[in-house]
Amino acid sequence: MNSTFYQWSASPFQMNRNSYRDQQLKTYTLSMLAPVVQYGLWEAQFTSYHHAMTEIAAISYLMGRGYDPQTARRIVESWEVNEVF
Repeated sequence: MNSTFYQWSASPFQMNRNSYRDQQLKTYTLSMLAPVVQYGLWEAQFTSYHHAMTEIAAISYLMGRGYDPQTARRIVESWEVNEVF
């Protein structure tokens, strides 16, 4: 079996999807990412969708590594030269 498929299909979060804890995790995650998604949609008006999605993915990754959203965005923006990574 393809190990990449196995990693995605065997998530440790496959539990009762209606539990209160799962709902809290969902709400928290989506509320943290909503401003980043809105920024990406705004950014896509001036660049390509590929660029905007790469940018929001990088910001989200850095947030997952512990950076606050503003710092993560500044770091990713610092990687760009003339709107290109």
